[in-house]
Amino acid sequence: MIPIDDNIRSWQKPIINYWLIGINLVIFLWEIKLDWSNELGDLINNWGIIPAQTNIAIANAFFYNSAAWIIVFWRLLSLPVSLFLHGSFSQIIGNMLFLWVFGKTVESILGHKQYLLLYLTAGFFCGIVQIILSSDITVPIIGANGAIASILGAYMIKFPQAKIYSVLTLLVVYIPVELPVIFYLFWWFIQQSFYGIGSLNIAGGSAFSNVSYWGQCAALVTGAAFMKIRQKF
Repeated sequence: MIPIDDNIRSWQKPIINYWLIGINLVIFLWEIKLDWSNELGDLINNWGIIPAQTNIAIANAFFYNSAAWIIVFWRLLSLPVSLFLHGSFSQIIGNMLFLWVFGKTVESILGHKQYLLLYLTAGFFCGIVQIILSSDITVPIIGANGAIASILGAYMIKFPQAKIYSVLTLLVVYIPVELPVIFYLFWWFIQQSFYGIGSLNIAGGSAFSNVSYWGQCAALVTGAAFMKIRQKF
């Protein structure tokens, strides 16, 4: 099931959304280049979220060596950076499709600055939740999944009755259909299971955001709450 557009008219150009999609795609092309030269693992391991390492660094900083706060700072700095890293073709395509369809409409309501604030803040918060609840994960967690989940949450609050123009792929036949937005709220979480398809060759492996549905749920609620508050003022 592929979303291609919605039935909500946008009143301004989604400049930030264009930039976010563009930056994600350019960085993914760079990842492919690094993959060819076997250098991708260093990038992902340095800038992906690694909950186990982060929790160990925090424990060391509190109880053993205050110098470990430097490592904690480095690991926390990876939270916003990891939003722009993707580990497979299916992950980048799926994320950018959802961002294209739902992001442009949310940006037209929130405005450029608030939209960017929601995207980055919710993505950061999702990473924090992943570190807390997925503390045993030893491979990098990457992807914009949490940030996009917040966009879906904001969209659902503002446009619960929206219709999403979609394409149903059946072998080589493409059937156009119109689906309610609530369908894509569930489909978003289901499709996480397929994000390993077309994975890049990352030394040591990587985890996609489906390892922490709680993180994405937290981002979804963050987006919904953000839109609720926005509507009151």
